[in-house]
Amino acid sequence: MEEEKFFSGYCRQIDQSRMVSAVKENGELVEVDCCYESCIYRPNCTVGQAIDRFLENTDNE
Repeated sequence: MEEEKFFSGYCRQIDQSRMVSAVKENGELVEVDCCYESCIYRPNCTVGQAIDRFLENTDNE
């Protein structure tokens, strides 16, 4: 099952607030419109943390 979510928060990489969309399919991230997977700020990023929680939540699948 495919699920899409939108997250908003401050992005340190580009030094501004932004909205990020993420799509997961069968519990795996298949699309994200930021550098989530390679971002050096990911551990401290509110958007990155929200995406982590989104990927961990597989209750609906």
